[in-house]
Amino acid sequence: MTESGNGTPIPTVDLNDGRPIPQIGLGTYAMTGDEGVAAIDAGIAGGYRLLDTAVNYQNEREVGRAIAESPVAREDLFVTSKIPGRHHGFDEAIASTEESLARLGLDRLDLHLIHWPNPSVGKYVDTWRGLIELRDRGLVTSIGVSNFTADMLTELIEATGVTPAVNQVELHPYFPQTALVDFHRSIGVQTESWSPLYRDGGLFAEDPITEAAAAHGVEPAQVVLRWHVEIGSIPIPKSANPARQRTNADIFGFSLTPAEVAAISGLERGRMKDRDPLTHEEM
Repeated sequence: MTESGNGTPIPTVDLNDGRPIPQIGLGTYAMTGDEGVAAIDAGIAGGYRLLDTAVNYQNEREVGRAIAESPVAREDLFVTSKIPGRHHGFDEAIASTEESLARLGLDRLDLHLIHWPNPSVGKYVDTWRGLIELRDRGLVTSIGVSNFTADMLTELIEATGVTPAVNQVELHPYFPQTALVDFHRSIGVQTESWSPLYRDGGLFAEDPITEAAAAHGVEPAQVVLRWHVEIGSIPIPKSANPARQRTNADIFGFSLTPAEVAAISGLERGRMKDRDPLTHEEM
């Protein structure tokens, strides 16, 4: 366990390859330049050990600088990046990962994901084979995917015999993805949540969230992030504000009741935007 800025331990869970992963991570999207490095530095100082970046975030260098500057040992950090759509393919995935490592200044990634399946391109199985090769070479410790459907996960497993360690997907109380989370659990895939706090406002004013916050003496954001933990997902909230980072990480000193979890899940209304992995593609 590591500790948040409030001294509360941040637990880990084991992936299907036996490696531990912290139960909350720091999203780094849009954290660029010196301000971005400072924000990531603050996150590490505030207790985060799981750092989530991607080629398409254009900030792997900043993440690498923060890691290099941090007093926290490299082996105590869990660094994730993602392969973009334009790098799909076996050889392309290997080259992309080598470039990510060079930008990060690291000799390995703790977790590497396929960022989007881009089904019209038809190369995500070949890209997955590239990740398996990277894992076998020791350049990547754990391998997974992002924004994959249950059918896509099944296709990867049937084609290669290797089950992704993680599937990182849009997941928040307005889009709880209950069936997909249950499927992940049934095959041993760990769910991670991007945009776990939603992005477009209004969520924190919902009655089930304000009532739970009052009952537990915590912030609405903490209730939402604790809900992610309760349903079995690892949230990756993004904040550049050190105080908010610490508050977000301080979710392991209380639990929600089953009724509170169910009420929050009952807020379901759909995705934030039209980002259905069957049709939405990013290069």
